[in-house]
Amino acid sequence: MIQTVEAIIEADGRVRLLGDVTIDGPRRALVTVLEDRATDPGETALLAEPALAADWSRPEEDAAWSHLQPAGNIS
Repeated sequence: MIQTVEAIIEADGRVRLLGDVTIDGPRRALVTVLEDRATDPGETALLAEPALAADWSRPEEDAAWSHLQPAGNIS
């Protein structure tokens, strides 16, 4: 399964993941360096989370995206 997590690349080249990654062994990865500087990583996402959660938790949203859920795995 492909996973995407936000990360910060430090000036010395170290990569610091800002989210959890679950793997069962070594994996290849791609790193895309964005133009904007990292200030408060993930701040925008954290601030938007309550509003998005309220919108995404509506039955209309579940119905609209149900075709992407595996059969028998709809919450």
